Amino acid sequence: MPSIVHLAVKVTDIEKAAAFYETVFGFTRTSTSTKRGHTSCHMTDGRLDLALIQYASEDTVEADWAGPGPCIHHFGIAVEDTDAVSRRLAEGGYTILSQPGVMPVKFRGPDGVVMEVGPADIFPGAAPVDSTSSLPPSAGHR
Repeated sequence: MPSIVHLAVKVTDIEKAAAFYETVFGFTRTSTSTKRGHTSCHMTDGRLDLALIQYASEDTVEADWAGPGPCIHHFGIAVEDTDAVSRRLAEGGYTILSQPGVMPVKFRGPDGVVMEVGPADIFPGAAPVDSTSSLPPSAGHR
């Protein structure tokens, strides 16, 4: 069954933000990486992958997807068949933001909210997803 397993928060000071989640809530760091003009510090509470994102510049396309300054940038949904979900998104007229072949697949959902889909194993720190049920083929269409 699809499940929200990832939340990305755009921050101005990644170390200060990471220390906050560690100290106040007991989150642990799972990985840190730099790509596409930003550094991501992934943290977990044992169930959710929380990505703190600090962009090198607010002047990049990806940084501006959710607007300027600190904010919730996007959330991720683990799915079993990314290709099938991507087809349903395209058929539904939703805007795909990611370049072809890039995983996870980022897109704009209803009201322009930025989301992403991909297999559960690409979200570090997320709990395994229950695979006993699936979305009906019409799910997600407008």
